[in-house]
Amino acid sequence: MANVDIVELKKMNLRDAVVIDGFPSVGLVSSIVANYLIALLKLEYIAVMDSDAFPSLSLVRNGEPLGPARVYARPNLKLGEQQIVVFSTELQPSANLLRDIGAAIMDYAQNQKCKLVISAGGLIIEREEGMEEEKGEIAVYGIGSTESAQELLLKADAEPFVEGVISGTAGVLLNEGRRRGMDVITLLAEARPDTADARASALILAAIDQMVLHMNLNVEPLCKEAERLEAQLKVLHKDAQRKSRPSDTGVGYG
Repeated sequence: MANVDIVELKKMNLRDAVVIDGFPSVGLVSSIVANYLIALLKLEYIAVMDSDAFPSLSLVRNGEPLGPARVYARPNLKLGEQQIVVFSTELQPSANLLRDIGAAIMDYAQNQKCKLVISAGGLIIEREEGMEEEKGEIAVYGIGSTESAQELLLKADAEPFVEGVISGTAGVLLNEGRRRGMDVITLLAEARPDTADARASALILAAIDQMVLHMNLNVEPLCKEAERLEAQLKVLHKDAQRKSRPSDTGVGYG
């Protein structure tokens, strides 16, 4: 079993916070959601997740070296504002690491007395051969690990996810939430598997807003910002995967 640690860089009171899982998913949906929230809420880098099994790399942003997987939170909360904790990374973890990463996120949420974990992801809907994708609004689907999590989903424009398979960290978090009696919600929107999907990300962001942020985010402006993030993240994720090979050297931008 791999040793996955979360090391605090800055102390912050995270009691009753909502944790967002930003580990990569289909269509980079979770990555776009995580990066949008970090920018929107001006979250601060407060902890790093690391493991001997992670590739040896550092993400440099605005001249600051950042760990391979990072934890962000909202500083200087005003009265009535919801604390948000975001896990963000450019890594695509190997399958044998997912269980340890999910358990580490849940341990952190439990130790910090956070109240809810939300995992955002893309959903591939299988259609019969020759059937074209229907035009119109993409549906957002949701499932909760507990009855209280299912009730919270009623506040969002999300349809119940009744049957199917949820993989990756999202699946681990749901199972851990059920086992520990902790509130975990997975939000899924249909996404293109071969590219980043801005619209799916925007619809999930709107659902998160309805449940916990209450900032009345509009989907169309979200889409435009998500498209900008989409282009940026595609480069970062591609480079992160290439940099995970030991023979690579530094790559600069700008």
